[in-house]
Formats: sequence, C-alpha cells, structure tokens
Amino acid sequence: MARAGVGGDPDRDQHFLVDDRVLDRLPEYARKHDADLTHALEIGAGTGALTDRLLAVADRVTAVERDSDLAAFLREEFAAEIEAGRLTVVEGDALNVDLPDFTASVSNLPYGVSSEIAFRLLPEDRPLVLTFQREFAERMAAGVGDDEYGRLSVAAGHYADVEVVEPVPPEAFAPPPAVDSAVVRTTPRDPDYDAPETDFFLGFLKAVFTQRRKTMRNAVRNTAHISGLGDPDAVVAAADEDLMGRRAGDLTPAEFAQLATLAHEVGEPGER
Repeated sequence: MARAGVGGDPDRDQHFLVDDRVLDRLPEYARKHDADLTHALEIGAGTGALTDRLLAVADRVTAVERDSDLAAFLREEFAAEIEAGRLTVVEGDALNVDLPDFTASVSNLPYGVSSEIAFRLLPEDRPLVLTFQREFAERMAAGVGDDEYGRLSVAAGHYADVEVVEPVPPEAFAPPPAVDSAVVRTTPRDPDYDAPETDFFLGFLKAVFTQRRKTMRNAVRNTAHISGLGDPDAVVAAADEDLMGRRAGDLTPAEFAQLATLAHEVGEPGER
C-alpha cells in the first residue's frame, strides 16, 4: 500500500485485505480442495497482496482491477511475471470486462457489487473462494430451516455447494469496514432436481421471496408483475394445495424447482 501510495477509501468501496494469515489461507482453501489452479482469476486485485500469493500456487493469474492507478501499479509491481506470461492485468469493471477462461477464482471482492460479481462467476461452473460481508456469506450458505435461508441461498445452491470456511474481522482490512466479513468456498455441481430455464427460475425465486411472509398461494398471485406470469391463478389451481399453504422460507430448492416448472408450463410467462 505504501509503494502504491494508497490508503484505501471506504467511499469507493476500497478495503484492502492486509492480514498476512488470511491472505496466506485464501489460495490454500482452493488448493487443498483440489481446485484446478492452472488459471486463477482474481477480482479486485488492489495492491497485489493476494495476487502475489496466487502467483506462488497458480500457473497463470488474471487480475481484474477497476482503479486505473492501481492497475498501473500492478503492471509495474509484477512486470517480470507479466513479461513471463504468468500474469495478465485487466483494467476495468469486473461486471463488464470479458472474463478469461479461468479454472478457479480466489478474490477479495468489493462488497458493493459482490452479489452481482458472485452471480456472474457462479454460472461459469468453476471453484470459487471469495470474501463477502459475513451476513451475505451466511445467507448464501444457509439451508432450508435456517433463519438466514432465502432467495440467495436457493439461487447460489442452484450452481454449487456453498460453505463458509472462515470469519474475517474488520481489523484484517485497511481501512477496516463497518461490518464483519467471511470467506466462502463454492464447489460447482449440477442441481439434484429438474428446473425450467435458469432466467425464469431465478426470476420466479426473486418474485416469491419479495413476499416471504405470505403463503405461496398469495406470493404467486401478488408478484406476477415481477415473475412475468400471465395467469398466476392457473398456477395456484394446478399446484399442490399443501405447497401453496406454506411460506417461501419453508420450501426446499427441489420444491421451488417443481413449482417453477409448473408455473412455466401453465402460468403463461411473458404474456403480461
């Protein structure tokens, strides 16, 4: 950070991970879980503290950094690795740049866009080790019946097994954020249920979880403007009565998939 001439800026979502012990462990969570580190992707490389550790275990690293001054610093700091073809620095927003054909991602994500980045990475079916706000991480990894279980849990679990592997205190960052953080590891796998096409399934989840305290009967009817269903009453009539009497937080991912499939078949999606 001293060489880069930066101190971090909370207003720009800049909280640099500076705890050596946490930095050392992040690549190990991937390596010891048999993740393929032929080509590691790092989102939000900052001053390169994690980049340095990834270069020690990965064949190649692509580091994405949106701050132009930091991207220039990375090119200078790791000039030898870039010259050797082991590091590529991509300057730009991780939500918009073209991602390489990476084999795993290990990243300290900028928290303001961590959800959007996670759901850009998850469909790539690659192992991920990512830092998030702790509350977000726990919701992402929650199972049915947990207090934190919700749309995020079902959506993330649609792509991968998700586990929180380490809490990270604010003091591990400079400047310290106002929240606790956590490291999440995801292992890609196919879901153990059949579902309609992904965009409709995730849109249906988003819709019904906006009324998670309502019964599914009311949630389906009240959120047709979000899910795009033309005939939500047909879905309610065709669905299992017991399922319709429960709340969104009580349904398993497989039950959501069953209901979404029915909604796609009889609910006239896209006609509103």
